[in-house]
Amino acid sequence: MSLQICDAEKATTDEDTGAGDDIDALLETIEQSNGLTLQSEGCGGSDNRPVLYVEHRNLNPETELKRYFGARAVLGDQRPRQRQRQFHRSTWMTIPKDTWPRFSRPGISMTLLESRDGLQYFTFEHSRDYQQIQFKFLDSVESMDPNNIVALLQMNPYHIDSLLQLSDVCRIQEDQEMARDLIERALYSFECAFHPVCSLTSGTSRLDYLRPENRAFYLAVYKHMMFLERRGCPRTALEYCRLILSLDPDSDPLCMLLLIDFLSLRSREYNFLLRLYQDWEVHRNLSQLPNFAFSVALSHFHLSQEDQTESEERKRLKHKADLLLQDALIMFPGVLMPLLDLCTVQPDAAVSSHDFFGPRSQLGQSPALAELVSLYVGRTHTLWREGGVLLWLEECVRDVLRRVDAKDPLVEDCQNKRKQRYQSAPLNIHRHVILSEIKEATSTLPLEVTTQSVMGFDPLPPLDSVVSYTRPERQSVGASNESTLSLFFRSLLPNFNLQDDLEVAQAGRELNQEVNRLMVAMRDMLANIQFQEPPREDNPDRDEGEWD
Repeated sequence: MSLQICDAEKATTDEDTGAGDDIDALLETIEQSNGLTLQSEGCGGSDNRPVLYVEHRNLNPETELKRYFGARAVLGDQRPRQRQRQFHRSTWMTIPKDTWPRFSRPGISMTLLESRDGLQYFTFEHSRDYQQIQFKFLDSVESMDPNNIVALLQMNPYHIDSLLQLSDVCRIQEDQEMARDLIERALYSFECAFHPVCSLTSGTSRLDYLRPENRAFYLAVYKHMMFLERRGCPRTALEYCRLILSLDPDSDPLCMLLLIDFLSLRSREYNFLLRLYQDWEVHRNLSQLPNFAFSVALSHFHLSQEDQTESEERKRLKHKADLLLQDALIMFPGVLMPLLDLCTVQPDAAVSSHDFFGPRSQLGQSPALAELVSLYVGRTHTLWREGGVLLWLEECVRDVLRRVDAKDPLVEDCQNKRKQRYQSAPLNIHRHVILSEIKEATSTLPLEVTTQSVMGFDPLPPLDSVVSYTRPERQSVGASNESTLSLFFRSLLPNFNLQDDLEVAQAGRELNQEVNRLMVAMRDMLANIQFQEPPREDNPDRDEGEWD
């Protein structure tokens, strides 16, 4: 097989992905020149801590940036948290900013429900006043007037769902700074409500996604994590990914297992990924997920290429990587052609015309498997663009074709597994695909998902939600025949209304006007908030190290 990179396509792709690739290349250069390793302590080491153990210091992106650029370049002459701690309580996930409105408890608290088998089960609760604010927010969403949401946030600057909703609007308008700031403000509000015994680090604190009050915390942490990954802080993003997974590892409501391998590879935490795979494979069958099948092989390959690895160990790791990648290609042949296409690599005719990797390999996939494959390829194709990785892939594809032509029994066994499994994707996978916003994956969502309204502050809520309070009944609204695109826009902008497909052009202009109105009003609101009283710290004697 000859993998040839098309020069014209490669140039175009490099322009499109320039920002992300430049950041990765810069960080790798700095790492190599300083003799540093990103295999940081406590992530993939041989200690006895839980595999989902979270370190407070790794929740702060400054920790990662200081590793790359040095403390002075990141902090300047100012000591960390020196100014913030004068007025605010100590927090780990976010550092409050002077530009934020003065914090007063919005009515969110955390309760310990029970302790069982060494685990603590918590839930967030809304006070009666906060419930009224939540009802007003839902009314504002249905009122078709974005000014109502802005006014609500002006009166309640730490209302969580309003912050999440407006953050999405800012991101659509490419105002990343404000979008990130609103999410950080929501996280700060949550963290100030934490129960004294709730630990972010131990991996023993649980939060039930079935409770609507808890779902906003999951979403806020997820959105914060994705902002960090886009900013070039994949190691910090990985720590938040582990945090989300530790809150409910059995149900995994946001399906973080579909993302954690990518962040591990991006941050070069290969040992952590292998440890997670070894610990969870028996009871979670991680090898049946395309992302783990390929990423575990890629981790072995990268470890085999490290200079500090001894010669014999490098050979062992390389051999293991070869076998794992061949098995992954045999189990998921539909990955290869879309992956090469996104990598702007053209295989030779022997590969593209072979029945095993040809069009039949993709057409024969079930919709659920196609969704998983599209998600993996769309998210991780940049990791396969490196020259050494592509050559290794070429070798393994040749070996796979030889095994297929030789009637290797594993080929038929995997074919039977693909037919029996992946009949339908659970709701958490659909929810993850929606949050990922990866176009290759969202285009594979089934009709039962794309034909319903997806609200940005609570996408695809569980069907068996545990409701602690109910909204007062309102006059029912007639059934809607809106398209998926219309429903999506209306979930972000309540005033958006698409009556007919023939009005698409006019609707586009209306959407842009509504977004601009909302952004202007929001900026005016944030700029005009002034407080005469100086903020006070809740507990001035509190030490930042006492909260675990």
